[in-house]
Amino acid sequence: PLDSFFADRLRAQATPVVLVANKCEGSAAQPGLIEAYRLGLGDPLPLSAEHGEGLGDLYDALAPRIDDAGSAPAPDDADLDADPDDDPARPLQLAIVGRPNVGKSTLINRLLGEDRLLTGPEAGITRDSIGVAWAHGGRPVRLVDTAGLRRRARVRDKLERLSSADTRRAIRFAEVVVVLIDAATPFDKQDLTIARQVIDEGRALIIGINKWDAVDDRAAAMAMARDRLRTSLPQVRGVPVVALSGLTGKGVDRLMPAVETAHAAWNRRIATAPLNRWLSRMTEHHPPPLAKGRRLKLRYMTQAKTRPPTFVVFASQPEALPDAYLRFLINGLRDDFQMPGVPLRLLVRKGKNPYAE
Repeated sequence: PLDSFFADRLRAQATPVVLVANKCEGSAAQPGLIEAYRLGLGDPLPLSAEHGEGLGDLYDALAPRIDDAGSAPAPDDADLDADPDDDPARPLQLAIVGRPNVGKSTLINRLLGEDRLLTGPEAGITRDSIGVAWAHGGRPVRLVDTAGLRRRARVRDKLERLSSADTRRAIRFAEVVVVLIDAATPFDKQDLTIARQVIDEGRALIIGINKWDAVDDRAAAMAMARDRLRTSLPQVRGVPVVALSGLTGKGVDRLMPAVETAHAAWNRRIATAPLNRWLSRMTEHHPPPLAKGRRLKLRYMTQAKTRPPTFVVFASQPEALPDAYLRFLINGLRDDFQMPGVPLRLLVRKGKNPYAE
């Protein structure tokens, strides 16, 4: 009966349907195969996924439809490094991630203005990443609700492992990620682990402190949160922190302006001329250290790509440039070109010597 229900739904659509009868590895499955004709979806393709039988017939049935559809990538697999100005109608990919039961689905329902996602006091209600089309200020946004991420040592259930993998995939394909934390237990070790995953993927990061209405001393709580960020996430100094309550809606109106600011910084491109003027000032103020008795020289700098902003510096001895000096340059870039909270990447290369031969 369930097969008939879905067949009725599919017949009402214009999308082509291929009917597959699985588990047909023995003669005992022949009556079920014949019964599949009653669904009215054409000849069923018998196969056995476990034993690999009949997959060639399935390929032959799918191949012409794939050719007709063309080779355009799906929205989830779009090239995130492409120029965002190429398609002004492209939605901003915004993912909400965090530990279980911090209020991710409740926050998205508040943004949408309707109870679109299932919520409740129990942890683990959301199992899959759920994308919801939305518009904010006339701009299309794709909100992605994700399953809560626990420490890997505590994840034993297979379904939860799949949910965690799905959440990490949502982070990978997002442009801006809001890491939502619980104001009652702020900046648990798992919160910082999730934030570092976002930074390692190179996505713009926003910290959202949910359930802010339950905090008594809010000034002290915010000061503690910012101090913890400075010490635990120095690689994204100045990351925006938004205190809000998804249940009451207080402070939620400050979230999207912070998201748009972070997204603009994440897409920022800096011309080569001002970059090299900036590099000259930085090296004059704080020269690179000595290496083998000679001063390291930073000859040239350019921005290789955006999303996230990635810069290349050509040096006389790239392998001798210490990490501390690279952090000094990254922090200077973040401060002088207004890119707070955005993960920056700085690559060091050795320029070609025209007299080497």
